[in-house]
Amino acid sequence: MYFTVSGEKISRARYKQLVNAQKNRRELIAAQLGRRDFLNMGLLTGAGYLVAKSGLSVHAESFMHRGQPASPPVRPFIEPLPIMPIKKKVPPGRLRPRPRVNPNTAAGEGRTIPHQAFNIFRPKVFYEVHQRATQVSVSPDLPIQTLWGFDGVVPGPTYVAEYGEPVLVRNFNDLPPLGQNGGFGLPSVTTHLHNGHTPSESDGGPCMFFERGQWYDQHYPNVLAGILSTHPGHGDINEAMSTLWYHDHRVDFTAQSTYKGLVGFYLLFNEFDTGKENKGFHLPNFPEYDIPLVFADKVFDEDGILFFDLFNLDGIIGDTFTVNGVVQPFFEVEPRRYRFRLLDVGPSRFFDFFLTDLDDLNKHNPFWVIANDGNLLPKPVQVENVRIGVAERVDVIIDFREFRGKSVYLENRVLQVDGRGPTGTILPAGQGNLLMRFDVSSRPVHDRSVDPDTMPSFYALPDTTAQPRIVRTFKFDRLNGQWSINGQFVSCEDNRVRIKKNSVEHWVLQNLSGDWQHPIHIHLEEHQILSRQRLPVDPVERGRKDVTRLTENEVVNLFFRFRDFTGTYPLHCHNTVHEDHAMMLLWEVVEEGEDNNIVP
Repeated sequence: MYFTVSGEKISRARYKQLVNAQKNRRELIAAQLGRRDFLNMGLLTGAGYLVAKSGLSVHAESFMHRGQPASPPVRPFIEPLPIMPIKKKVPPGRLRPRPRVNPNTAAGEGRTIPHQAFNIFRPKVFYEVHQRATQVSVSPDLPIQTLWGFDGVVPGPTYVAEYGEPVLVRNFNDLPPLGQNGGFGLPSVTTHLHNGHTPSESDGGPCMFFERGQWYDQHYPNVLAGILSTHPGHGDINEAMSTLWYHDHRVDFTAQSTYKGLVGFYLLFNEFDTGKENKGFHLPNFPEYDIPLVFADKVFDEDGILFFDLFNLDGIIGDTFTVNGVVQPFFEVEPRRYRFRLLDVGPSRFFDFFLTDLDDLNKHNPFWVIANDGNLLPKPVQVENVRIGVAERVDVIIDFREFRGKSVYLENRVLQVDGRGPTGTILPAGQGNLLMRFDVSSRPVHDRSVDPDTMPSFYALPDTTAQPRIVRTFKFDRLNGQWSINGQFVSCEDNRVRIKKNSVEHWVLQNLSGDWQHPIHIHLEEHQILSRQRLPVDPVERGRKDVTRLTENEVVNLFFRFRDFTGTYPLHCHNTVHEDHAMMLLWEVVEEGEDNNIVP
């Protein structure tokens, strides 16, 4: 008898060796060992490969880059799509001790830096959230999983916020102790509000983690960029954001914690993007017809338990797909327009989304992209497919009227076999990954939302003609089997770049890692892509972004304004495995920045 692993037929004996090696690696991972420990123990080579030790690795390099036992089969489209609950506010007096500017370490707060904008944008809305282990069913064909969630919800609850209403979140670390992590994960956390225009001490940076039994007050001003600088008092409306998300960002452990469930949406509304289709931009009503979707790919061991292979430094590619935490769900929709907010949480897979009608595989089914990385484009862009990397988001409008009484599928058709990124092959319709099914009712309904075909206008793009104070170059490469920026690994003790507050810079991202692809995320400020060396800037990318895909051997030029807040922020690859091994650097916004463009 033969088994198939990553497309290759192998013998029963070799398959058993692979399974045994996987079990032994799980034990090492559960022991809380990190990449530095594995190097010191001689379990990783200087090139970053797993040493071929008996019972640990079978043909190590092949296993690392190609092979893993297949997850147990599961039936698709038997579970309805879960919708994450909306996070409930708490009264201001509920939080004891009361929030304050300075860290309250005596009462157990993990924050060590004072809030810099607390008294400028005093909190009006308060939340309390607890990170803890929880029992979750991802499929009736798999065992109950022990995952980590915010308030015991996986993915976490959705925050619904308004511009002009500053928020304070008291975040408790109630995760289980060492040795009770269910196989992987470190109970030391920091929660990053991804894409937030947020002061450094509340950004959830990788080195601002807090431990079990501690809590951390995070202050989100919910203000438009430029409010304290280029557009005093109000901020720049053309910098308005809508689809943000939050996730664990603990240095060296981001991949494990997000894979285990510590992710969720944070939605921002204002007088234009109102969440009401009879006001503002007239986009579909939230939450009835405005649906956040979290996409992830997973690996389950032979017992059906979620598995994370810490020895894989290149990127984990799963063979089981979840949407909002459930394997390949179905969703009943009405024959009208819906807004879907698509988020790729990785850890390493890119998605290229198509709308597929299995009854007519030759039919093209266009839809509309209205936002990229949570930022509304100037006008909708009609597409037949849209690609995103890890941490990227797109908001799309799908009109289901032509599918009345039928079922259609959201399908990923780009081929990806390892952490390098997509191969370039687009699979035929119906031969990709059918991620979820839309079951369209036959009854007619009233739809008051704007028709994207009328080309409505949203926000304009900010000007990018200002002369940059400095042009900096960041080189992304592979060094001794790990991932580096400008030849160095991340260090929590080293802010490698000092940027002048309220200045303009151009950043050049250069991929020296060959045919590897990297979704690059820069905190605090959004950017605009000025040029790509290899490819033209796609119409969907011509908006404001916080993640830019750096494709093979490519150079990308970005425009930045650094405004309003000071402090330390990171730049990193958002393939979370690359990020943890250790393609990240820390930079700092200061009142007076450096006068040279050298990035050490």
